[in-house]
Amino acid sequence: MARKRKGREISGWLVVDKPAGMTSTAVVNKVKWALQAQKAGHAGTLDPEATGVLAVALGEATKTVPHITDALKAYTFCVRLGQATNTDDTEGEVIAESDHRPTDAEIKAALGGFVGDVMQVPPKYSAVKIDGQRAYKLARDGEEFDVAARPLWVEELLLVDRPDADHAVLEMTCGKGGYVRSVARDLGEKLGCYGHVAWLRRVWSGPFEAEDGLSIEDIDRMAQSPELEAYVRPLEEGLADLPMVTATPEGATRLRNGNPGMVIATGIEYGDECWAAIDGKAVAVGRYKAGELHPSRVFNQ
Repeated sequence: MARKRKGREISGWLVVDKPAGMTSTAVVNKVKWALQAQKAGHAGTLDPEATGVLAVALGEATKTVPHITDALKAYTFCVRLGQATNTDDTEGEVIAESDHRPTDAEIKAALGGFVGDVMQVPPKYSAVKIDGQRAYKLARDGEEFDVAARPLWVEELLLVDRPDADHAVLEMTCGKGGYVRSVARDLGEKLGCYGHVAWLRRVWSGPFEAEDGLSIEDIDRMAQSPELEAYVRPLEEGLADLPMVTATPEGATRLRNGNPGMVIATGIEYGDECWAAIDGKAVAVGRYKAGELHPSRVFNQ
């Protein structure tokens, strides 16, 4: 007999404006405690010193996490020019320096090479796996290794401020798997001056925006109260980038049992991924085929 999870069955999204100095896992644990939730997870890790939107999924909403992870995201970050560090941010040791400082025009000209379909090498201090081990662990142990380049879609990369010769503030909109630290490192190398991330903020991720997020202080203040629960957003918001179809009553029953179910669809083509709802509630995500949705994930709500 399976052990029953401790906590409440609560589903939806709580949007947090993560502070610097806190891990993404610690934020999830804080939210889980504050809402006494059985299950929680997040949609896309932020480095401990990064700030900004961290969308925490609760209960059935954890099944929609891949759609937020795959969605476009926007970052504002500051590149410290003239120095490279072993972690590509301020947490590491300076490993190279240069007196050269590029002009604004040179920075803007270089940014074009980082837009579109690009190949990016993640930082050595990252969670990517090398022969089954996390890269950051190998790096901390002093191991020598290479990290393979990975494809990344960068929709936009702009210079938005130049506070002084040593710093450049950029805005980037990109797809899944982008490392801002890699952009700072590679931009510095391209400009011949080295570079690393001085600070980083995720402004939005899919449908969720940092300005709508609760602070950790807000969560502590409202912990384990109906006031905090009022900020939990419907799990359907995690499906905002997918088209919706309407399940018939009989189709909804079949979908909930994991079987193909009849749906009413407009403008959906054969094989399209979409989600089915009845009475505004998500029933399943799957592929549309000839009047039916073939589910890949089913929601119990």
